[in-house]
Amino acid sequence: MHLSRFLDPKNDVAFKKIFGSEKNKDILIHFLNDILLFEGNRKIIEVEFLGTILDADIASKKESIVDVLCKDKNGAQYIIEMQVDPTQGFEKRAQYYAAKAYGRQPNRGKEGKYSDLKEVIFIAIADYKLFPNKEDYISRHVILDKKTYEHDLKDFSFTFIELPKFKKDKVEELNNITEKWCYFFKHAKETTLDGYNKIIGEDLIIKRAYEALDQFNWSEDELITYEQELKRIWDNKAVEDYKLERAKAEGIKLGEAKGKAEGKAEGKAEGIKLGEAKGKAEGKAEGKAEGIKLGEAKGKAEGKAEGKAEGIKLGEAKGKAEAKKDFAIKLLKSELSVETIAEYTDLSIQEVLNLKNSVK
Repeated sequence: MHLSRFLDPKNDVAFKKIFGSEKNKDILIHFLNDILLFEGNRKIIEVEFLGTILDADIASKKESIVDVLCKDKNGAQYIIEMQVDPTQGFEKRAQYYAAKAYGRQPNRGKEGKYSDLKEVIFIAIADYKLFPNKEDYISRHVILDKKTYEHDLKDFSFTFIELPKFKKDKVEELNNITEKWCYFFKHAKETTLDGYNKIIGEDLIIKRAYEALDQFNWSEDELITYEQELKRIWDNKAVEDYKLERAKAEGIKLGEAKGKAEGKAEGKAEGIKLGEAKGKAEGKAEGKAEGIKLGEAKGKAEGKAEGKAEGIKLGEAKGKAEAKKDFAIKLLKSELSVETIAEYTDLSIQEVLNLKNSVK
């Protein structure tokens, strides 16, 4: 059995018991007037419940069934939805619901006129953030002229209550009936008897709503149905959590594989650069050593050739000098004058005299 005295109004079974039953119709009427800020002639006095299946062709799907659908004495229709689980595109679904309700009005047939169509008002209480960029916990949407902001198309309006954005968690902080309703949806199952007495104050309708949630006012069959709905929610959450963890694990593996591949490619590229730099340095050193050897060999060869050439020149010069001396010695034997011999041999007079003295 549920431990808290008050059940959770966000539970589908509890929500429909409070807002979707003839017994508690007065709670629904007050809720609509309070949330929509209806007063005077606009105030709702009576409602008639309508079938909640909006599309008979897909009646087996949740997307075709709303939680509460009713109309007032003027024919205006009201769709009330409790959305606990985050649902992608819920705002689209809200517009779809409104359009289906608008289009299936009894007076839409051949005899009806478009001017007879009545407005559709959609209200959603969400247990998650529908519009993360908005700060207010309640937002009201209508169709306006983009330029003048005139409200010419009046047959559709949408009100969204986002419970996570409602931050007041103490009864003493509540200032108006709208805040009391939001507190009711968010904290009813945690409300103590002391808190219950404080919150109801003079608001008898809030008292009626809490009484409808008091599990001591529920039959055993109703409580079993309530618990089954809780189990369904928990089972669905467990499945979603498992899928999320599995997807997360697979994502980590894919991320590791991708990271490893990218790291390997980057490492290979860096290795090539380092290898090129190292190879270039080693090649430069080896090339330098080989160049020195080749340079030495070439220098040696060139030096040898130059030395040989110089030796030849020196040899030739020496040979010429010896030949001149031999010729001068022969001329000395002919008793020519030293001056004459020097002139014939290109030797100096001193060189000729030295030769003359050496042959005596």
